[in-house]
Amino acid sequence: MNVLFCASEATPFAASGGLGDVAGSLPRAIRNRKVACRVVLPLYGDMKPEYREKLTYVTNFTVPVGWRNQYCGLFELTHDGVKYYFLDNEYYFKRTGLYGFYDDGERYAFFSRAILEMLFHIDFAPDIIHTNDWQTALVPVYLNLYYRHLDKFRSIKSVFTIHNIQYQGKYGLEILEDTLAIGRNDSAILEYDGCVNFMKGAIECADKVTTVSPTYAYEILDPWFSHGLDGLLRDKRYKLCGILNGIDVKNYNPATDPNIAANFDEKNFAENKLLCKKDLQQLFGLNEWPVPVVGMVTRLVAHKGLDLVCHVAQDIVNSGMQLAILGSGDSDYERFFSELAARNLGAVGVQIAFKPAVARKVYAGADMFLMPSKSEPCGLSQMVALRYGTVPIVRETGGLKDSIKDSGDGIGNGFTFRSYNAHDMLNACLRAKEGYDHYDGWKELVKRDIQCDFSWGASAKQYVDMYEQVCQLW
Repeated sequence: MNVLFCASEATPFAASGGLGDVAGSLPRAIRNRKVACRVVLPLYGDMKPEYREKLTYVTNFTVPVGWRNQYCGLFELTHDGVKYYFLDNEYYFKRTGLYGFYDDGERYAFFSRAILEMLFHIDFAPDIIHTNDWQTALVPVYLNLYYRHLDKFRSIKSVFTIHNIQYQGKYGLEILEDTLAIGRNDSAILEYDGCVNFMKGAIECADKVTTVSPTYAYEILDPWFSHGLDGLLRDKRYKLCGILNGIDVKNYNPATDPNIAANFDEKNFAENKLLCKKDLQQLFGLNEWPVPVVGMVTRLVAHKGLDLVCHVAQDIVNSGMQLAILGSGDSDYERFFSELAARNLGAVGVQIAFKPAVARKVYAGADMFLMPSKSEPCGLSQMVALRYGTVPIVRETGGLKDSIKDSGDGIGNGFTFRSYNAHDMLNACLRAKEGYDHYDGWKELVKRDIQCDFSWGASAKQYVDMYEQVCQLW
């Protein structure tokens, strides 16, 4: 079976979030299960020179974009055993950053169409084209409208994964013909709620629609989570499923991580994790007291549950816990946490930034990791925290619910709360502190967390099983 994995980003070439981590890890895990998987990405202008210098030119061709044809260069590179294709057009992609431009709709319409045109020029015939989020959502649309009648494309199946339903690729109806080359007879495929909606088109046209956790697949059928697409998703529920993401356990490995003060595993974590904690306390200006440190590595935005934290942060500190917060985002939250740290010197440490090396120190040095998200399609941070023996405190939503089970029964791996309520979150923190105060039990919990397996192996098996089911359709 051949799979072409299409994404707008992938580590280590270009990444801005969880999609980049998935696209950089899942194809390799799929290949390990004896499936031929290749990846296609845009060739962004700010790709690191160390990778750009290794690119091999393949060919160039033209891509229809509305009424005109645009140049597309095709390059390839093999990295960690996976072949990557890069589609080049400097007008669209030679920019600083990935997203947020006025013409993003046109840029990714070009990319989606170029993916299909590329198949005429490479020695790879996919059985499955796996697209991800709105940036590649037009691939199954174009496949069905303009390529399905050709022998080369007749048997290709398509899978579309929703990583975050909040970002759907919405544009005015005026771009349908001029930019997307979709006429009035077919406009209903993309029209939704008075606008063009790229994600809606993929949900309509893909043979299978997946999300990044089973709970999130269920949640987006509810208006609270769906950002307006719940009606369509309920109608297409027969093709919807959820597969929990994994993490790169080679990259996130406390036994070898060079960023942390002392390396450890489940056999020697007690002493060395304490050294990591002291290092974290020094770095964040916290008193080196034997009290639990609650860490957060997060974007400071509303849907991450920061309003809950703001409401009871002082109560958390007053209960005898320290806070170490790393992140940036909305100015109101940046100001709040900076002022909280100023009022609680030695008990609250805040760094308004995102520094990957410092994030590793938080994962390794904190005793607990707080994720009170309003919604969380999958979440990777809670899995990384487990890997580093830092006990998660999470709200039961999306992938947080699927990966973290409350340890109140003595067999879970964290502390959870259900309702979106600040005092329910506070109660979960206090229960965690109570567990911390019972040293022997806490030590067993930390050991159990380090032993949790959220590697890509199990997820890749589910994807391969799903691909095989899709290949059997029609």
